[in-house]
Order: sequence, then structure tokens, then C-alpha cells
Amino acid sequence: MIHFAQGQYLLLLFLIPFFFIVQAVVLNLRRRRLRKFGDEQLVSQLMPSYSKGKVWVRLSFFAVGFFFFVIGLSRPQIGAKLKEHETKGAEIMIVLDVSNSMLAEDYSPNRLERAKLAISRLVDKLREDRIGLIVFAGNSFVQLPITTDYVSAKMFLNSISTESVPVQGTAIGDAINTAMRSFSAQSEKSRAIVIITDGENHEDDPVEAAKLAAESGARVFAIGVGSPEGKPIPMDGELLKDKDGEIVVTRLDEKVLQEVANAGNGVYVRAGNSEFGLNPVIENIRRMEDEKYSSVVFEEYDEQFMYFLGIALFFFVLEMLVGDRKPKRHLFNR
Repeated sequence: MIHFAQGQYLLLLFLIPFFFIVQAVVLNLRRRRLRKFGDEQLVSQLMPSYSKGKVWVRLSFFAVGFFFFVIGLSRPQIGAKLKEHETKGAEIMIVLDVSNSMLAEDYSPNRLERAKLAISRLVDKLREDRIGLIVFAGNSFVQLPITTDYVSAKMFLNSISTESVPVQGTAIGDAINTAMRSFSAQSEKSRAIVIITDGENHEDDPVEAAKLAAESGARVFAIGVGSPEGKPIPMDGELLKDKDGEIVVTRLDEKVLQEVANAGNGVYVRAGNSEFGLNPVIENIRRMEDEKYSSVVFEEYDEQFMYFLGIALFFFVLEMLVGDRKPKRHLFNR
């Protein structure tokens, strides 16, 4: 498979048709100027050495040379070999609450967007750790399997909204179980689950799920998002109301999140406006024993640009040697 290290230069290939268009325009203007001096055939007889055909031959050689020059400039590469690559780090599953209560505006602009921003900054700090992303409300889904592809992680993160999970609720226990099933078989000593939620209206037993996760070698961390006094939930330009017409106020349930963190051998952190809480969690994860991970990757690439530049040089030299005049039929005139 060919890989272009500087693929943006391939856009220069679109210039090739314009070479021929410009040449045709130039020849047409030249023909118009010659007509001012008299009959076109008579004027052409006064310049017997000029060859229109060679003009197009030269341009064709130049266009072919330019084509190969652009390909060389784009640095085509071929994967030389597959090699097993080993890294050390932790596997971190981010478990993000996307229920409607995360739309409350305790933070700017709201709980969910603030959490996504904090996760994005966390991804920027990762080096060799592996990260996965799970979204949950009434049930949970793997948004991004465990990976070291941080670019994809941020792309998937940007697409998350309260509509990512159709069933409303806060099933923290189900999300923890989903996270445990999502770890790779290579990780045993360095598994971390980071739950970001307001903890309200949990529908299962998250404490028991955290306890089972800890017994399997993972640590469960919890970041509480929201305020104990609570905030209303903006929905479709209005404030969300219950069946009795009362405005729904969503409050942070710190008690259950503290219990989850304790059962999961982790820590609980309440998110603040300036410090969201991920930094102290990551510091705890850094103290865990790094796991070795292996993956098969293209370790090296063979550069191929020199061959294309050599072909381009050959056609450029041909273009210069052709000239634009007809060859002389006699070397000596008598």
C-alpha cells in the first residue's frame, strides 16, 4: 500500500490541464498577430524552421515530467515491514453520563459540554496510555473501543450529545459492567474506570458493580458533576417539567458516588469550574503499575520519491532537447 507523507502536494496535478489551455491561448494570440503582417501561409514560409508540432511535443514532455515531479514531491512511501510494537501505560475507560440532567448549567455552557472539554484536555496529555469511551443514561454503549488513536478519540468525543443514548436514566452499574467487558485481554494490573456523572436517579446497584470491578483488578474513580442545591434542565428553549407541571431540578448525589469510588478502590472528586477533577484522578492512575501492550504496526516506510524525481528529470531534459524548430535536413549547404 502506497502512503503519501506530503499528500497535500498532489493538488498541484490539477494544474496540468491548464498548461495545455494556456499554450492553446498563446498560439491563438500569436496567429492573430501574424495575420497583421499579411497572409498567414506567406508569413509561415518566411519562418520555415518554426514547428507547431514540436511546441505540443515539448509541452507534453513537460507535463509528464511535472506529473512525476509532483508525485515525488508528495513523498510516496511503501510499508517496509510489520513489527510488533510494545508500549507501557494504563487502560483508561472514560464513562460519561449523557442523560438530560447533564444539560443543567452549573458550569458553562452546561455539565455535558464542560465534561467533554475536560476529557479533550486529558486526551492531549496522554502519551502511551490506551483510552476508551463509554456513554450511558438508561443503558450504556461503547462509543470508542480501547485505543491509542487519540485523534479518533477526540472526534468521537465531539459527536456526543444527550441523544447518543435513546433511553433516559442513570444506570451507573450497567456502565461499569460495560467498561469491564471493554478492556483488552492484555491489561490486568492497570485498568481504570473514570465515571463522570451527577449520580442522580441511579437505576441499578452501582456500588456492587464497582466492588466486582475492583475484585477483577480495576479501579473505579468517580467525578461528581453539578451542585447539591441543583439547577433546572433547559430543554428545547424551556425548562424541563415533570408530569405535574413542576420545574425539574437536578442535584448532585455525592453520597452514592463516594460509595462507588470506595467500593471500586478509587477516589471521588467533585468537579469545580476551574479544575474539573480529572487531574487528581490521573495522578492516582499514574501510580498504578504500567502494563505492557503489544500491537503489530508498520514500523518503517521505504521512501520512493527519488525514483519519481529521476523520471521527472528525464522528461524535463527531453523537453529542453526537443526545441521548437524543425530539424535541418542538410548538415552542409553547397
